[in-house]
Amino acid sequence: MRQSVRISALALSLAVAGAACGSDSSSSSDTTDAANDKIKVAFVYVGPVGDAGWTKKHDDGRKALEAALGDRVEVKILESVPKGAESQRVFEDLVKEGNDLIFATSFGYMDQMLAVAEANPDVCFQHATGFKTADNMGTYFGAAEEARYLSGIAAGHASESGKIGYVAAFPIPEVLRGINAFTLGAQSVNPDATVQVVWTKTWFGPDEEKQAAESLLDAGVDVLAQHQDTPATGEAADAAGAKWSGYNDDMSRFAPDAWLTAPVWDWGPYYTRTAEAVLDGGCPNDQYYGTMADGLVGLASYGTSVSADVQAEIDAKAEEIKSGSFAPFTGPINDQDGAEKYADGVTATLGELLGMDYFVEGVIGSPTG
Repeated sequence: MRQSVRISALALSLAVAGAACGSDSSSSSDTTDAANDKIKVAFVYVGPVGDAGWTKKHDDGRKALEAALGDRVEVKILESVPKGAESQRVFEDLVKEGNDLIFATSFGYMDQMLAVAEANPDVCFQHATGFKTADNMGTYFGAAEEARYLSGIAAGHASESGKIGYVAAFPIPEVLRGINAFTLGAQSVNPDATVQVVWTKTWFGPDEEKQAAESLLDAGVDVLAQHQDTPATGEAADAAGAKWSGYNDDMSRFAPDAWLTAPVWDWGPYYTRTAEAVLDGGCPNDQYYGTMADGLVGLASYGTSVSADVQAEIDAKAEEIKSGSFAPFTGPINDQDGAEKYADGVTATLGELLGMDYFVEGVIGSPTG
């Protein structure tokens, strides 16, 4: 969720009450009377395509869409669009330009996109990471927490001190559940492991990310993880001889000696099938929450320091997640103050995950930033 504002657990839980089956939903709203020979598609990005992370992966998905549908789509991209009033003007301009399908990749675009969608029922809108829908507006995101848990296993094995650091963007549920899942994964193989969090209050801020990473290294951590959009954390880890788990994409090329693995996205299939739906005269308006099982979420390559035994352990746990026999947020789980959140065998609901506002036991730092 690309915004520096926390959404309350209650609001999210109510808003996404039906999202648990989002990946299976085929609901759509007819925005045209018949199939189209060609449509115009626009992507509104929160960052630059060169960020090596979040926006780069969405742009990879855009390229996959174009490769799949060829001259049936005419595509436009807009980079680093600020949230708020300016984004609404961007959406309105894209409608005036005749775009049939508009994707937006920031939580901070939600209300502005909804207003434009309601005023333009013949255009299809899709909003990443949000929770508000309309007849012609759906949402899309995915269970990065599944791969976060797996990357935590790699980190737990890699840390000799048991002290792990985490460079994090904003204290919102998306980031909190990622930190928590990562911590639970690390503790599954290293029960005494701790994860110390530093907030940068940025999504794309290489200098801030590097400074935060260096502060954690100075505090004695020997493995770093991140919820950020650049490889700056990994470069800091590499310079200090530490290990590193990235995010969004396989960033191993930036710091190969430090690299462990990372949660990654594959947006291409979602973008392609959504465009196909609009070509067929419809507009998906469900709340899609993709998983490792359907391929939206995955795990990047392993670094050379991740042993074959650890890789096999992680791969086996990944298969359990995909099959549904294991979920990362299954009790016993306590919060960082020791209060029980989930009893033994109890699994968090999707609404609870999307509204997460606490840290689990073993995380050092404040969940409010």
